[in-house]
Amino acid sequence: MKIAIYGQFYHSNTQSSIDTLLDIFIEKKLEVSLEKDFSKMVKHKNLRDFKTFTELDNSYDLLISIGGDGTILRAVTFVRDLAIPIVGINTGRLGFLATIQTDDITEAINEILEKRYKISERTLLSIETSPKNKTIIETDFALNEIAVSRKNTTSMIKVETHLNAEYLTSYWADGLIISTPTGSTGYSLSCGGPVISPDADSLVLTPIAPHNLSARPLVIPDNTEIQLKVDGREDQYLISLDSRIATLSNDTIVTIKKAPFKIRMVELLSESFIDTLRKKLLWGEDKRN
Repeated sequence: MKIAIYGQFYHSNTQSSIDTLLDIFIEKKLEVSLEKDFSKMVKHKNLRDFKTFTELDNSYDLLISIGGDGTILRAVTFVRDLAIPIVGINTGRLGFLATIQTDDITEAINEILEKRYKISERTLLSIETSPKNKTIIETDFALNEIAVSRKNTTSMIKVETHLNAEYLTSYWADGLIISTPTGSTGYSLSCGGPVISPDADSLVLTPIAPHNLSARPLVIPDNTEIQLKVDGREDQYLISLDSRIATLSNDTIVTIKKAPFKIRMVELLSESFIDTLRKKLLWGEDKRN
């Protein structure tokens, strides 16, 4: 088995997690590579025994992400359309995607190495702009959401929105989020959007602080083509693809649709989306005592 390991930051939780992981892989004599920049942060007595990578190919069987959900979003840019399953170890905070806790690493990794896990396939969004933008072309997809928002101003922007070439509305707001089911528990949720099950064939449009108070989050089929055109007092606005940000001019037409590939998330057999929701959002807990 060939395994890749990726992380963004290094702190005490990361240190203990990477030690546990690498010790397991050394014992089992597995082929392991660390992302090159992350490897420079890692401290381990046998670090020289491991390879590094800057890009992935389809020879890898797993990618292990060490961090929070943001780290997994970055890891997706390495996996792209290679269909490499991603394992998320949570050394961050909330963790809807990174569900393996640091205390459970040994048991969880052994289960995964023994093929005792399930795969959750996650929809992504793809984006095209006219005129084209070089920054976006390099990684023209997002797992959580694509969002447009105002730049260098306190004034609202107008987001003219078409669905399958039919005019929907013009949102007067700080911005607009187009979210996948995976991203429904992220930025969209914080702006009042609904929670959507990861296996639903849906997307959600969630306005950010809309001025037209009748504007509400809208759930649409994931085969819908979404076209946006932004206007405002400034000549430019921001567009984000998960954590990656670019600047676009107001004459840009943005087209968003479901990406032609999916990301494969590894889930333990004991895990479920409902269980994760209940734990992360503290649903059903009585806080009166």
